[in-house]
Amino acid sequence: MSDRLEQALAAIDAANAQDPDHAEGAPAALLYGQRMSAELARLCPDASEPLQIAARGQHIERWTSPRAGYPEGRAGYLAWRADLAKHHATRVAQIMAAAGYGRADCARTATMLRKEGIKRDAEVQMLEDAICFTFLRWYFEPFAATQEARKLERIVHKTARKMSASARARALAEFDLPEGFARHFRG
Repeated sequence: MSDRLEQALAAIDAANAQDPDHAEGAPAALLYGQRMSAELARLCPDASEPLQIAARGQHIERWTSPRAGYPEGRAGYLAWRADLAKHHATRVAQIMAAAGYGRADCARTATMLRKEGIKRDAEVQMLEDAICFTFLRWYFEPFAATQEARKLERIVHKTARKMSASARARALAEFDLPEGFARHFRG
C-alpha cells in the first residue's frame, strides 16, 4: 500500500469514526467503510487506488445529512441521495488532495462516488458491485426484517439490476437466497 493511499484511508476512517451511531459497537460509518474495503478486496484484488478510496469513502460522514432533513416520498429520497453523492465526492477528493493525489485521481474517485457511468465504466460498476455485496452480506437481513414482503422484493430486484452479470452469478453462489429473491439474480 502506498503512503498516500494509507494516509487517505486513515483520514476517511478518522472522519467516519465521528459517527454517533454505535449500534454495532463501533461507529456505523467506520464499519461500513471497512466492510466496503473488504468486499472490494475480495471482488477485485487488483483495484486501483482511486477505486479503493471510493469504496472506503462511499458513505463518508453520511450521518451529517440525515434522511429526515428532506421531504418524504421518492422526490425527497432522490434529492437526499444526490446531495449525499455530491458531499461524498467532494469530501473524499479533498482528503485525496491532502494526501498528495493529483487532480485526475481526485476527479476519477469523485466520478465513481457520484456513480457516473454505471454499466459503462468498469470501475464505477465494480464499486456498485461492492456496494451490493456489502448490503447483502452485512445489512440485508436486519433490513429485510423491517420491510413488508412486496416492498422487499422490489428492493431485491433493484439491487440485482444494479449489479454486473458476473456479480449476480457470484451472489447466487455465495448467498443462500430464497428462490423468490434468487430469480432476480439469474437474468
